[in-house]
Amino acid sequence: MSINGLSEWKAKMETGRTTVGAVITMSDITVGEMAGYCGLDFIWIDSEHNPYNIETVRDMVIAAKAGGCAPLVRVRANDSNLIKPVLDMAPAAVIIPMVSSVAAAKAAVAACKYPPEGIRGFGIRRATGYGAVDVPEYLVQSRTEPWVIIQIEHIDAVNALDEILQVPGVDSICIGPCDLSASMGITNQMDDPELNRILDQVCAKVKAAGKVLGAAAGNFPRWKHRQLNWFAGVSDWAAIAEGFRQFKAGVDAVQG
Repeated sequence: MSINGLSEWKAKMETGRTTVGAVITMSDITVGEMAGYCGLDFIWIDSEHNPYNIETVRDMVIAAKAGGCAPLVRVRANDSNLIKPVLDMAPAAVIIPMVSSVAAAKAAVAACKYPPEGIRGFGIRRATGYGAVDVPEYLVQSRTEPWVIIQIEHIDAVNALDEILQVPGVDSICIGPCDLSASMGITNQMDDPELNRILDQVCAKVKAAGKVLGAAAGNFPRWKHRQLNWFAGVSDWAAIAEGFRQFKAGVDAVQG
């Protein structure tokens, strides 16, 4: 497996099947490792909404490799100072939230690329396999990895999507349907016809542009027709809670 699992993840997507992963919110790195051993293709390490320090993110990235899946890290904001240390951990991808304009998309890409393409600072370590990869070879690799994934999760982003899709260096688009619905004044109303019309439109445009399409959402059957390349469809806490409920229900059924 490569240092970041990106090539293996890409190969799975190239089969035409939707790859699946879990959103990791807990700090115990065994959860991230377990996801890989349980057959998931990637983990989404969510440092936007959870109280992670940078060391926990690093350890979770390493745990993903141990489990055999690709680590994706969602950063807290589209800020080069937040993105830079995550890049140096060598994840398969960085996920940048709330990208709602062409300027924001360009800033996200610039934060992830070394000069002259971007503004990324140079501080190599893990990405070179601790010196196993020569710097010139690494610099070639760095042009295409980690992937830059931007999130479309506001109606302003939808309105600017045609231009955003033309920004060089954006590897994948991730739809955040809940925040998108909130920006439309219909928070979490996933059955809303207008929301679903917009989701279908966004997916069609992303695919037509030749970009990799992903989503962080529940209920995969609702998304299957949209031809996702990757789907973050469950969180660690939700999976554990459901397991607890099923266990309790099973015991209750036997006891009567």
